Amino acid sequence: MTDVSVEVQNNKDHKADVENEEHDPYFEPIIHLPEVHIYSMEEDEEDLVKLRAKLYRYDKTEEPHQWKERGTGEIKILCHLKQNTARVLMRRDRTWKICANHYITPVMELKPNCDSDRAWIWSVPADFADEVPKPELLAVRFSNAENAKLFKDAFEEAQRILEQNRNLTGEEATSDESGDEVEESDKEDDEQDSENSESKVEQEVIEKLRELEVDGASGKTG
Repeated sequence: MTDVSVEVQNNKDHKADVENEEHDPYFEPIIHLPEVHIYSMEEDEEDLVKLRAKLYRYDKTEEPHQWKERGTGEIKILCHLKQNTARVLMRRDRTWKICANHYITPVMELKPNCDSDRAWIWSVPADFADEVPKPELLAVRFSNAENAKLFKDAFEEAQRILEQNRNLTGEEATSDESGDEVEESDKEDDEQDSENSESKVEQEVIEKLRELEVDGASGKTG
């Protein structure tokens, strides 16, 4: 075969390869499905912190009362500046099922676990993780003390933002508001009594949290 014949054959092969590469068959779909945007309900919120942790809840429905693991995943503190709200949100790994979802209030307090610098305990008047709001005593444990401090700093920052925004939008007290202030004062007294009662419960159960670990912990899920 001459050089000319080889060149002609190579050109034919190249042309065939190009045609094969450019061939892109299109098949009309049988069913046309509209694009659906899935909202996470977090679009208008700002992340103050996002950390991996393990969450527990104190279960008093069974005897003896005990801490139960609620899930491992990323715990967030979200702030909605327009609505002046802040909340704790946590989803379980893989399933993305919500295991913590509650608003942060200025009166909430993170309490350290005895002998641990990487765990916090706090009371929640209404947690929406199970869709039906209910009070919970929650505990979160991080893999190290640095992450625990970051979470606490963000939690307290959210409380400061709520207070500042409330002060900026607050109006001067009037005679009509005085009755509301008295009612609010009574409400705060009731909340204080409730917190004192919850504090006693927390002191009774806080020791049990020492045995729980973020990684490799054994425990019941609830």
